[in-house]
Amino acid sequence: MAELGFVGLGTMGGRMAKRLIEAGHTVTGHNRTRSKADWLVAEGLRWADTPREVAEAADVTLSMVTHTDALAAITEGPDGVVAGLGPGKLYVDLSTVSPAASRELASRVAERGAQMLDAPVSGSVLTLEQGNLSIMVGGDPDAFERARPVLEDIGPKVSHVGGNGQAVLMKIASNLSLAVQMTAFSEGVLLAEKGGIAREKAVEVLLNSVIASPMVRYRGPFVLEMPDEAWFDVNMMQKDMLLALESGREFDVPLPTTAVVNELLTSARAMGLDKEDFAVLFRVLAHLSGVDQ
Repeated sequence: MAELGFVGLGTMGGRMAKRLIEAGHTVTGHNRTRSKADWLVAEGLRWADTPREVAEAADVTLSMVTHTDALAAITEGPDGVVAGLGPGKLYVDLSTVSPAASRELASRVAERGAQMLDAPVSGSVLTLEQGNLSIMVGGDPDAFERARPVLEDIGPKVSHVGGNGQAVLMKIASNLSLAVQMTAFSEGVLLAEKGGIAREKAVEVLLNSVIASPMVRYRGPFVLEMPDEAWFDVNMMQKDMLLALESGREFDVPLPTTAVVNELLTSARAMGLDKEDFAVLFRVLAHLSGVDQ
């Protein structure tokens, strides 16, 4: 079993760390708000006061944070992850961030004699807890093979997609479809409902039709009842949509549906729904359609 470190023990990161502990690894961890990690300490997590201390204690350090600025906050400076890295160490970032920022960070890690992989995940809290999370990985192939057993203890589907920064690009390309699919599903439900079909019946039919992708199957029912805790909130989804639009401009790929859905996410924020799961796009469209919630 590996000596592991984990920085960023929020909704997803904390559950990932728990899976690693349950798999028998020794895990040293840090979170900006310590109280949110108390339950993991009770599960066997070794607490460290800084990200640097985590990296110093571990052979393989993983991190999971919300956005590019948060990644900079845990990696830079005298107490950051990079300062704790050295020859032979491996750093795996599971966050969805700017590909350019991820590549730049990988270069700084290499200057320390260590290696870095970007390894964003595809799935939700539910798929993580079910053990069905998929992970895409960018970086050196040998580093990938070293990290693979650890990553497979988080999720069984682990794929190497290219060099540093390529995995986060692949994740962004995947995530733009989530909000676009949710919008299309919501449009279909609302069209049926305004035409006299009960919302519950419309959802039932659509979830048993050809359009029922895995994402639609587990998130579609949210148009009937939203979860108590957002699986992936509006702000997080809009962050990924903006990264997609930025990449589209970089590579000259028009993303018209992404652009439209991004504006609907802005509408959700204007309605005070930014902390809700992004399935709340249904409420935005229902409001525009004059449909009661």
